[in-house]
Amino acid sequence: MSAIEVLPATAARFVYVATLLAPKNPGSAVCWCLTYRLSPKENQSLDARERPERVRALCRRRTSPGVLANRDGEVVGWSGVAPRSDLYAFSHGTKIPQLDDLPVWSVWCFKVRAGHRRTGVAAALLEGAVKYARGRGAPVVEGYPVDNQGRKVDLTMGYVGTRSMFEKAGFTKTADTDALSAGMPRVLMRLDLR
Repeated sequence: MSAIEVLPATAARFVYVATLLAPKNPGSAVCWCLTYRLSPKENQSLDARERPERVRALCRRRTSPGVLANRDGEVVGWSGVAPRSDLYAFSHGTKIPQLDDLPVWSVWCFKVRAGHRRTGVAAALLEGAVKYARGRGAPVVEGYPVDNQGRKVDLTMGYVGTRSMFEKAGFTKTADTDALSAGMPRVLMRLDLR
């Protein structure tokens, strides 16, 4: 397999973001990686037309809403990465603890295209997300993966990553959470960049 390049999801790359996040049925009002970013009320109010436009607007901001993985000129993966304060579920929610007042960045979503899974794309996305956050001045990066203890994780719920994936990237478990994914506990993993 050839090398994977990870780049910020900018307005110029929105077509690649859409390739990864758009549903097969264009009329479906699915996540578009907005569920953790918006309040539940706002998230539920967006229809299928409004979701991509909201993400397009995020891609126009100085801080991109995530990173994209490319291999041989083809977009193969996405990861959401942003300051925790920009993410409603993590800054206002109660299931994942806030450990301190540091301006922490969060990595909360991974999507890898079929045919490219288990080829290092998710690990490259995590590395690229950390690099992007570091370049934006993040003192700490957090993730909230499942602690699956080697058990198989359902693809639709594995979007949060696994504890072992984060550990391989240098993160350490810092706290338990009250969150679950696919019936498995999620843990708070941290990487200190200071």
